Amino acid sequence: MRVNARFEGDAEAQIAYLAQATGMGVSDVLRTSVQHYYDAVRARRAGLKHLSAFIGQGDSGRGDIAGSYKARLAEGWSAKHGRRADAPHAVHEPAPPGRAGKRQGGGA
Repeated sequence: MRVNARFEGDAEAQIAYLAQATGMGVSDVLRTSVQHYYDAVRARRAGLKHLSAFIGQGDSGRGDIAGSYKARLAEGWSAKHGRRADAPHAVHEPAPPGRAGKRQGGGA
């Protein structure tokens, strides 16, 4: 397709800058610019449509993934960072049953 267009003011300065900075001709700058704009618009319009093709596609054969993901994460992080899986939890983690409510340093 042959296109005849007029660029003035800021648009003209921007094209001239891109041509000088990249060493491309004006036609190549415009082709590349259209390609970038096209890619951006396609990505926005597609949204998460492509992601839905992957959701639920994994089949590990395990039935306990949802119920044991925290333990699996702890094991993986422990292996990666050299900490024991039974090391104390982070501050925001709840205390294991039996420890809640116990005070340190003696009592009454």
